[in-house]
Amino acid sequence: MTRLRPHRVALALVIAFSALLECYRLGQNGWANTYYSAAVRSMLGSLHNFFFVSSDPGGLVSVDKPPIGLWLQTVSAAIFGFHPLSLLVPEALCAIATVAVMYLIVAPRFGAWPGIAAAAALAVFPSFVASGRDNNLDALLILLMSLACLAGLRAAETGAWRWMVVTAVFVGLAFNTKTLAAYLIVPGIAAAWIVCAPGSLSRRARLLAGATAVLAVTSLVWLVAVDLTPASQRPYVGGTVDNSELSLSFGHNGFGRLLGERNAPTPDITIVQAPGSLRLAGAISSSGAPGPLRLFDLPDGDQGAWLLVFALAGLLGLLLAARGAGRRNPQLALLFVMGGWFAVEALVLSVSSGIVHPYYVSALGPGTAVMTGAGAAALVALGRRRRLGLILPATGMIATVGVTLVLLRREHDYLHWFWPVLVGIVGAAVVMMLWQPRVARTAIAVGLATLLVVPAIYSATAWQVPVNGTFPTAGPYIEDDTEALGIPADQIPIYRQLLLYVRAHQPPSRWDVLTQGATTAAPLMLLGGRVAALGGYGTIDPVLTPPGLAALVSHGEARFVALGGGYASNGGNAASTAVAHACREITASTWRSPQNIGTPTHPAYVYPRGGWNLILYDCAGRTAQLALQH
Repeated sequence: MTRLRPHRVALALVIAFSALLECYRLGQNGWANTYYSAAVRSMLGSLHNFFFVSSDPGGLVSVDKPPIGLWLQTVSAAIFGFHPLSLLVPEALCAIATVAVMYLIVAPRFGAWPGIAAAAALAVFPSFVASGRDNNLDALLILLMSLACLAGLRAAETGAWRWMVVTAVFVGLAFNTKTLAAYLIVPGIAAAWIVCAPGSLSRRARLLAGATAVLAVTSLVWLVAVDLTPASQRPYVGGTVDNSELSLSFGHNGFGRLLGERNAPTPDITIVQAPGSLRLAGAISSSGAPGPLRLFDLPDGDQGAWLLVFALAGLLGLLLAARGAGRRNPQLALLFVMGGWFAVEALVLSVSSGIVHPYYVSALGPGTAVMTGAGAAALVALGRRRRLGLILPATGMIATVGVTLVLLRREHDYLHWFWPVLVGIVGAAVVMMLWQPRVARTAIAVGLATLLVVPAIYSATAWQVPVNGTFPTAGPYIEDDTEALGIPADQIPIYRQLLLYVRAHQPPSRWDVLTQGATTAAPLMLLGGRVAALGGYGTIDPVLTPPGLAALVSHGEARFVALGGGYASNGGNAASTAVAHACREITASTWRSPQNIGTPTHPAYVYPRGGWNLILYDCAGRTAQLALQH
């Protein structure tokens, strides 16, 4: 009988704990990001909608993301039925698989226990856990990027062109999951190949050029196919002003996130203080000002900064350990690939002036995890060479304790009972390491294991309440208004009343109703309606012109339009403006009950106008007036 090795048992426990964090009470998250869930329902309706990732069953406008992540969820829903778990479980499995990939990246190059440390560090990375419990696309993105790094390491170590092709394909698939975010691993992989791969420099350069060509084809083939399809035969490309997937990928979803962009939608979210909690209630939808400390500030700090200082110490340790090592050293390749991902991701998240949400920090998880695990091994090796080498891991652990206490006190005044335990154990580990260098390995392992306890407990708070589907975060917070179907629960009857009214007053048509934005259309679709957003996700896309809307009305494909709802404060597009001027407003009391969103002190939310409150218009017989609007 084969005896189980301790490191295999430990790895199994880490993966099992990751599965527990990702899957326990997963069903409470419901439809999570309803925009994506509604799109999956639409994509199940036809191969046309599936290929073009239509956000609505009538194929008016596409989702403002590439297809791979939504294709995965649609295939799952086709097999297991359209249900929240059929959309959530694939992302959770992607997160669990990524934890295992961390071990495969580190263990062959630094040993089993550093590999386990890396896997554990990712398993308890709070924003990574929260993202894996959502149907956002980040868990799949991070898995594909991690697999690309694993393949890139094999390529650099073996010099095999096949591994370079595999690497390029994985990066291309990641690009088709969340566009340019996937390319943040490319500099590190390219550097590892050029520096570490066997063979002449000219051969390495030629193969790198070939892999770049494969990457370009894999990345662009779907985008080009969409753009070459006549606009009349496919949905409008959501998130653009020019109806182009190439523009979306390199504009709104690419450099627009880094450099900022005009007319970017701002979330309709009111942040309020939760009774009995020091955390702001509800979702925090965007990060603070760019700068070197953004990753430690609100709202990013509690999502990913717990081990950041130790990871920086590990990166420095790897750099010092690489001095004098030959270029064929596998550890040097890992430094380039994963250290490069860590450094580039941290830099981009820190300096981006466009849309940066806290859950984007999840992509920093793999780099932080590997710098933690592999870096710990490098720091131990430095300590063995000379006693002064132990100053770096000691400083890293002490500083990490400081950051942990600041985060716990600043945002929640949380886990009081563990503060002295944390300080005591890590402090004792540091003292023992400096006093008796021969026990440095054990001391660093004990200190690191203790430091992992806090993010582990913190990540488990994702079990307490449903994650915000659009902005998934971890933390012991109290939701100010837990939502269902992406809208306040007491508004669901109104959305049902809307569908009943429009269906009773028109024959079956391409759409029951058009809405101003996709966050309003999504719950109506999840309630069974045939609905589309005439302004895309943020209400401002020129999906329809006034004459275009008039044509739909004249052909009997649409009649009713509901203005208001999510992102309506952005102003809408020309078609929604035309509706307000040309179509007949239906008195609110004839189709809905007089429920309010907000209070009299927030007049923008008072019934029947403003905010999420909808105004219903009937455009029948108004095609001439619509077409004349500008």
